[in-house]
Amino acid sequence: MTRVWYVRTITDAAQARIVTARLAAACAVITVERARLVAALTAQLRQCLTKGGEWQVSVAVVVSPAGGEFRVEVAPAERGPEDRQPPWRVSVPCAEDADLSGAAEHAGDDPAALAEALFGADEDAALLLERLDEQEALVAFHREELHQTNQGVLALHAELDAAGRTQRELFAAEQKARKEAENARGRLTFLADASAALTASLNHEAIVRLLPTLLVPRYARTVDVWLFEGADEAQRSGPHPAAAVVAARTGRPQYAADHPAGLPGVEDQPPSALDPGRPLLCIPLLSRRASQGVLTLSPPDERWDPDDAVMLIELTRRASIALENARRFEHNRDIAETLQRALLTELPTTPGLSLAARYLPATRGLNIGGDWYDAFRQPDGSLITVVGDVTGHGLHAAVMMSQLRTALRAYAVDGSSPGRLLTRLHEFLHRLRLDLYATAVIARVHPDGATLTWAAAGHPPPVLRTAQGQVHTLDDKPGAMLGIPLQQEIGDHTVPLPPGSTLALYTDGLVERRARGIDPGIQRLAEVLGEFRPEELDADLEISADRLLHPLLHDSEHDDDVCLLLCHVHGGARRRGTPES
Repeated sequence: MTRVWYVRTITDAAQARIVTARLAAACAVITVERARLVAALTAQLRQCLTKGGEWQVSVAVVVSPAGGEFRVEVAPAERGPEDRQPPWRVSVPCAEDADLSGAAEHAGDDPAALAEALFGADEDAALLLERLDEQEALVAFHREELHQTNQGVLALHAELDAAGRTQRELFAAEQKARKEAENARGRLTFLADASAALTASLNHEAIVRLLPTLLVPRYARTVDVWLFEGADEAQRSGPHPAAAVVAARTGRPQYAADHPAGLPGVEDQPPSALDPGRPLLCIPLLSRRASQGVLTLSPPDERWDPDDAVMLIELTRRASIALENARRFEHNRDIAETLQRALLTELPTTPGLSLAARYLPATRGLNIGGDWYDAFRQPDGSLITVVGDVTGHGLHAAVMMSQLRTALRAYAVDGSSPGRLLTRLHEFLHRLRLDLYATAVIARVHPDGATLTWAAAGHPPPVLRTAQGQVHTLDDKPGAMLGIPLQQEIGDHTVPLPPGSTLALYTDGLVERRARGIDPGIQRLAEVLGEFRPEELDADLEISADRLLHPLLHDSEHDDDVCLLLCHVHGGARRRGTPES
């Protein structure tokens, strides 16, 4: 059903509004929707009255699958061809069984009806306002909740930002600590390697040459080592920075530059007049008694890191110890070599015989040991030759070697045989109880020059070369080492010694090598001795001794002393000639 009204005046509009409101209430349109519908219709009718003319207001109830719908439409009563504006329409939900026939036609001019319509409109407006208040309160509540939520979100963001900032700071600190740890590890590794390199040498000049190699360019751009002793004249007379002089006088590190360094344990000084634009770090080389010199460095960059300066000071201290040890070793070595040479005897001149001896100190360690050789005549005219080796190295071994040599000469006065001489030396050394032992081999050439008697005690066997070039190792039943806690009688052994024969006595340093042992060395000695021609040995035994040593010591490095004593019996005309001078 559709209800239609025509509106021409404001009274018609008011009556249409009142009837529409009643119809909406009759169709069970909810109050809020009814108030909205009436308010929207009132506004549209006001526009229509402003435009003028006659307008048609239609109210209908439409039933659809979605439910009932209360529909209001406002359009011109008569539409012209040029009027293309669509009608104004609005619809709200209503009851499906709504009926428009039961509603009043219009309010007319009845004041009671108008008053009722007015109060009804006010009640709808009041209800709408009440609903609006509820919505506003709900909106305010949700706004407060949203505000609190936003505050919480902001606080959470602030906490997250603070946590992120803290995490970044911790990460940066961790990276810095890791870098510092890597740098510290690098400095410690460098210090350990450099210290090992410095202490590996016992030559102070080599240590001085090594320092710039170690420090440049990682920790220094230039390195100058000023030694107070042992330097050449040009180095002693050359100019040195004033800070180096202060470091030498005070014994404290000095830093010379136009800015303070702030290095731990280092005193600041004005820039050097020799080179004002270059910072210098002057560190004294201190020994146990006094300063040995000054190490002067210039930085690889603008300045040193404090930790690097501490490491350089420690490295200089270790270099000082290495220099002092090297100088002490060199001093002791010179004394030892002088003593060793003084203890070696001069070989006697014997008719029909040639003697040649060689002594080479060890190439590693303190160059003094217990190796020794000797040759002397006995009262009956026979010749005693001996080569011995006292265990160990150093002055103690050299002193014991001297005592054994002196004791041997004393025991040989009565003409004792080599075996008896070794037995008495064994008893002499055993009574001393010095925890030192010795090996020795003694060979006696009889007065007729045709017989050789020998005896050995724990020593490498003699090697005898015949005139025909055959070489024999004389290793028959040697005695034990001299000085061991054992009673022993060392026996003699005798072999012919025809003209042209050559006897070689030696210590183990000549034939023993760690990688091969001693037997291959003795075999090699026999081979080399057998390669000589008889005329070479007759001509010059000194040259033959050098030629014999060369192939056996071709590596030029040996851990033990080397001692060699050659005794050659002349052959032919030389044997029948006059004694050699």
